[in-house]
Amino acid sequence: MSERREYTCIVCPNGCPLQVETSGGEKAKLVSVTGNLCPRGARWAKQEVEDPRRTIATNVLVEGGTLPVASVRTLDAVPLKDIMAVRESLRGIVLHAPVRAGDIVADHPAGVPCRVAVTRHVPRKG
Repeated sequence: MSERREYTCIVCPNGCPLQVETSGGEKAKLVSVTGNLCPRGARWAKQEVEDPRRTIATNVLVEGGTLPVASVRTLDAVPLKDIMAVRESLRGIVLHAPVRAGDIVADHPAGVPCRVAVTRHVPRKG
């Protein structure tokens, strides 16, 4: 049994309207893609159907800083099924000021192969 889905490609500013046909079942497989102006759209659609991933942006606590939190982001996309576990593991992180943008604060959080980096500098108080 096949299923048709519609997506808007997010790989580039074109935002191609994709028509995607997938095989049915618990583990959907890509059958065909139309509407993409470039091959990157087809690759993105395949990943979105077979192994959807997202980056995570959140905050972690900072002690002794001019701000109480620092924004962080995963540098690698995380499988959808692992997002909550990664977020939960980041909840336990407390950084000590100063914190610089680009500092890696977690490597393989919750056992997921990704790195998490600070995205905003937080200077030390005083």
